[in-house]
Amino acid sequence: MFIAMNRFTVPVENAAEFEAIWLSRDSKLDTLPGFVEFHMLKGPEENGRRLYASHTVWESEDHFIGWTRSQQFRDAHARAGETKKLYEGGPRFEGFTAIQHIGRAG
Repeated sequence: MFIAMNRFTVPVENAAEFEAIWLSRDSKLDTLPGFVEFHMLKGPEENGRRLYASHTVWESEDHFIGWTRSQQFRDAHARAGETKKLYEGGPRFEGFTAIQHIGRAG
């Protein structure tokens, strides 16, 4: 399992617009081989900024890399430049390979 995350630091005055853009995206993630799930996470607010993280789970890192090379990826990120004004700096990418997974019993 591979987990891909991007963290965004968003001034609170931009939070509603930032969320609206993410919630209205047509990512097509669910059409890709190896895709497991996606979460857009809203974190704490501190000093007038809110932390957000996009959290995507893939069967493998190779599946994630396939997504980054796909037409669906290009389509989903086509307007990314227009939204940069809503958050500070660039998104911070973090990729993780799972070394242990414990699921709910039953």
